[in-house]
Amino acid sequence: MFPGATTDREAASHVVVGAPLDATTTFQPGARFGPDRVRRFAETYDDYDRRTDSRFSALGVHDAGDVRPWDDVPAYLDHLAAELRSVVYDGAVPLLLGGEHTVTYAGVDAVEPDALVVVDAHLDLREAYDGNPWNHACVTRRCLDDLGVDRAVIVGARTGSEAEWDRAAEADVEVVAPADARDWLDALDGDTFADESVYCSVDVDGLDPGYAPGTGTMEPFGLEPREVRDLVRAVAPAADGFDVVEVNDRDDGQAAAVAGKLLREFVFAHAAARDDEPSE
Repeated sequence: MFPGATTDREAASHVVVGAPLDATTTFQPGARFGPDRVRRFAETYDDYDRRTDSRFSALGVHDAGDVRPWDDVPAYLDHLAAELRSVVYDGAVPLLLGGEHTVTYAGVDAVEPDALVVVDAHLDLREAYDGNPWNHACVTRRCLDDLGVDRAVIVGARTGSEAEWDRAAEADVEVVAPADARDWLDALDGDTFADESVYCSVDVDGLDPGYAPGTGTMEPFGLEPREVRDLVRAVAPAADGFDVVEVNDRDDGQAAAVAGKLLREFVFAHAAARDDEPSE
């Protein structure tokens, strides 16, 4: 169980779901251990958050456990999306723990957002990788082309194929390089996502691998943890779903620790914004 996720499913406003898919990893495997590893390294975090003056255990979080994967990736994603859709239908926000980045497809399928905001070192805009359109390197492309997301903002991207950069030049994609991330964050205001529903996805390889080495495809010269934290805080009030993915077991817990912290930051920021909404 994710530490502090003490609410019953029926009363939950946020529901953690693990998706330990590790089917298409192209370099260092181990994403199947991500959900349990994130839960483990979140155990030491204090319940109280001074910034929002709130306690994680009081914010209506339930951990529904893992949705066990199998080798038919499209079928698994359909099943996972159905599980997440039940969370949405109950008026709660799904919090997905990966697993490889492909699981974001199921989260987006369930939430049906207008905009996808992604932290990622890679564009993930391939039509297919080694002939497989369900490879984790294709997930943002699948969300745009197959699920009808209006636009994607990819923050921290610093590598991609030539074809991916061509796709990124189209009007429905915005790429924010690591060097530009702070300026992009500083320019965000209450109107940035005012007329859109948003899904927020954090691939931990978007961070510089010096901070989060436990991931499948490390890419140097990435984001700093505070930049990703501030992005999550800024996007959470407009978001109807969140995931953190690509954590594996090939470090001493650095990637899992930051992933668990980011999930908590999302909940604190989302709940604070909800509480600030005027009552009808």
